[in-house]
Amino acid sequence: MLLNPSKQLFLFTLIWGTLISISSNSWLGAWIGLEINLLSFIPIIMNSKNPMSTEAALKYFLIQAFASSILLFSFTLTQLTNNMNIIYQTNMFMLLMQSSLLLKMGTAPFHFWFPGTMEGLSWFNCIILMTWQKIAPLMLVSYLIKLNMFTYMIIVMSIIVGSIGGLNQTSLRKLMAYSSINHLGWMLSAMIASENLWMTYFIIYSIMSSSVSIIFNSFQISYLSQNLLFLNNHPFIKFSLFILLLSLGGLPPFLGFLPKWLVIQNLTQLSQISLITIMVLMTLITLFYYMRLTFSAFLLHSANLKWNLLTPLNNMNMSILSIATFTSMILLFMPTLTWITL
Repeated sequence: MLLNPSKQLFLFTLIWGTLISISSNSWLGAWIGLEINLLSFIPIIMNSKNPMSTEAALKYFLIQAFASSILLFSFTLTQLTNNMNIIYQTNMFMLLMQSSLLLKMGTAPFHFWFPGTMEGLSWFNCIILMTWQKIAPLMLVSYLIKLNMFTYMIIVMSIIVGSIGGLNQTSLRKLMAYSSINHLGWMLSAMIASENLWMTYFIIYSIMSSSVSIIFNSFQISYLSQNLLFLNNHPFIKFSLFILLLSLGGLPPFLGFLPKWLVIQNLTQLSQISLITIMVLMTLITLFYYMRLTFSAFLLHSANLKWNLLTPLNNMNMSILSIATFTSMILLFMPTLTWITL
């Protein structure tokens, strides 16, 4: 895909749109950046060889255009009410702005489009949708977020939907989508506690989910049943993949546990014990469906089909490179943990 000059151009404008949004000093500038980002992503996800990509592109465009129109409407009305000194209406428009940005990210209960869109995309486009496309809305939400009942309900619903929604999924793309919704709940709770904390969480989450998606893409894995039938001849890659999955679920002592621990620590200082309890209990369910992946692949012996051995060498190098990078981060976890606890 990257060899196509038009795709390279749209990828460049996609990055540029996000940078405009996060560096803008006005809501109009942020909205323009979001629109550039949206219009750049649509041609990237269109693929003539995949009929599901057309449906995904149309669904993504309609939802994002709807969210953008609400955002434009709400910050325009906020400005008008401020000029006319109608203060009591401002909070409602702020909630509208926040809701439109949450819809753009796919946070529950505005998540209905996210798993379906993920299902129609290639793994490379899934990486962009799960990581890069969330940067601008998250940054804009961080300007507006306050610890009130609305935020509390959004966090709780995101974590519950992300945990329970992934239980009955056989598609790995939908599984990663529900995992992303769950992590968004954690990021929003981190945003309440500290500006740097949610950025740290987002960076670690992006590295983990990108590494997992690269391995799935390298071996063209899309469903749970395929995990039993692949990589038997590459035990190191298989072992590393499942370490990544357990890390993504937040199992100690892997790297994915570190940001969750920091979030729990910061929320404890804010006396949000009930919120922490719900988050931890729901994350155990998330960890269950990751462990279901790993247990079936590790503990059950299965025959290896002949065509699974015919993996191209360049894909192998690509997956090994991503694993090596991430494994080094896992090994760095214990010194970091020691430094924080001192």
